[in-house]
Amino acid sequence: MNMKVHIIAPYESMVPIIKECVSLFPELTINYSVGDLTTGAEMARSEEKKGTDVIISRGGTAQLIKKAVKIPVIDMHLSGYDMIRSLTLISNLTDKTAIVGFSNITSGAQSIIELLDYPLNVFTVSDSNEVAPLILKLKNLGYQQIVGDVITVKTSAAYGLKGFLIQSGKESIIKSIEDAKLIYGYLNHKNNLAKIFEQFILKDTKNMIILDDSNQILYEHLTDFPSNPLSKGQLYMLNTDLMMNRNTVQTHFTFDDYSIHVTGSSYQMNDLHYKIYVLEKSSIDLFEQKGLIKHTDSIREPIAISSKAMATILNHLKALYEKNAPILLQGEKGTGKDFITNYIHGELSNERILITIDFEEFTINQLEKLPLSKIGTIRVKNLATVTQHEKVAGFIKDCIKWKTRIFIISETPFANEMILGTKMNKILLPNLSERKEDIDKLSQFFLSYYHQNYGTTAIKIKSDALKCLEEYHYPNNIDDLKNVIKQIALNEKDYVIHKETIQRVLSNEKTATNLLVPPIGTLKEIEKEIILAILKEENNNQSKAAERLGINRATLWRKLKE
Repeated sequence: MNMKVHIIAPYESMVPIIKECVSLFPELTINYSVGDLTTGAEMARSEEKKGTDVIISRGGTAQLIKKAVKIPVIDMHLSGYDMIRSLTLISNLTDKTAIVGFSNITSGAQSIIELLDYPLNVFTVSDSNEVAPLILKLKNLGYQQIVGDVITVKTSAAYGLKGFLIQSGKESIIKSIEDAKLIYGYLNHKNNLAKIFEQFILKDTKNMIILDDSNQILYEHLTDFPSNPLSKGQLYMLNTDLMMNRNTVQTHFTFDDYSIHVTGSSYQMNDLHYKIYVLEKSSIDLFEQKGLIKHTDSIREPIAISSKAMATILNHLKALYEKNAPILLQGEKGTGKDFITNYIHGELSNERILITIDFEEFTINQLEKLPLSKIGTIRVKNLATVTQHEKVAGFIKDCIKWKTRIFIISETPFANEMILGTKMNKILLPNLSERKEDIDKLSQFFLSYYHQNYGTTAIKIKSDALKCLEEYHYPNNIDDLKNVIKQIALNEKDYVIHKETIQRVLSNEKTATNLLVPPIGTLKEIEKEIILAILKEENNNQSKAAERLGINRATLWRKLKE
């Protein structure tokens, strides 16, 4: 048996007896050292790092060692011989004597005292911090001698009392070594079985992390990473998701030059919950391309469906999404096309990722390289700029095959519902003026957002103030509403937004829109300011900005670089 045992003796006089016992176990590697309490715990940590299998110690030192290491610790209990020898010596003394110690000393002592009718009193402690107050109390009660373990004897001496150490004999040490052999045998059998299962599992799993009930890492097997790549925050998010939602979870984390797909599972054993995370590393090059965005943030905005129009649209979108039908989502700027696709994806995508492809910048030859098995939803923009129709048509068919949902986003109508040879299901998003019932919920959400992020005061909108918002015209729909609520929240000093505040802000909005401010600077500087303003209004869409300015995209790009 290749077993390593280390005995930490709490007092020096135990060493000669340990040496006698070591020779009785030639099949074991047994070392020893002397150290009590904190010193003993530090020695145990050091031995654990050296590969020691089992630690043996006694009393308070053993209790501290158990908290310091994760390997088995044998608490050397006193034998009946040890106790009788010590109590017989003590009973012949005339000093008023008390026995103080942990239960491994006092339980046996109490039985022998009662059996032999010795004039001794027994006091049990459960923590080393209890020793000093108890001995001071006993001194005040007239006790002159304290019997116990090392800490008891040392503390007694510090208070001017006699201390008598109950020592462990050969029988106790031999019994502890035999207990260590027995426990090691059990653990070795279990460890061998665990290693077989481990090797079986790791054939197909390159990277695995296991956490215990208190979210401490119990086990790591990482072949693709030099160390655990997940931060405390990422692990906290995963643990919370498992705890609150379901027994499994899947998510993606993006790093500088790679991404990680994490699959987590929760298991319960003996009232304890364990979490297992399997990590798959993949190159990020597939998703880091110009004109392609991979969305990893969770949905934070509410879906406003108080209006009948939006409630109906949402139901239709969910039905089409679940049937894997390509969807043409059409609506003016600011009607919430991006958000509603985010929302549908978050609700129904089964943890697969969402990406946006802007064909104004995306290289179409990269379509065939996208890992569709990991993509739940694709949002397509500026499809009208595509000239290689066959490639896009084939890509849409591949998406349908892999059950990757497609949203075609457009602000302007298509000529017909057939796009690149595939029948689209057209959904028209209404303007904000056509869904005024949703203004209340949207306004309240934006108000909460600014309260949380800007520390604004207002938390509620009065009914007459809300009516002002519902009657106002929003050219850019929800985008304009969000900006208006921001201005209102910044200008309202009360907890409730009043009608007067909204009227003042809306009046300023109209003034700012109609006010013509003379430009300042050189002709080239003024020209660039105008170009940047138009780009901002068109959400950085260079084609639309160039069209409004009456120039081509190449000229627009050159003027921006000047």
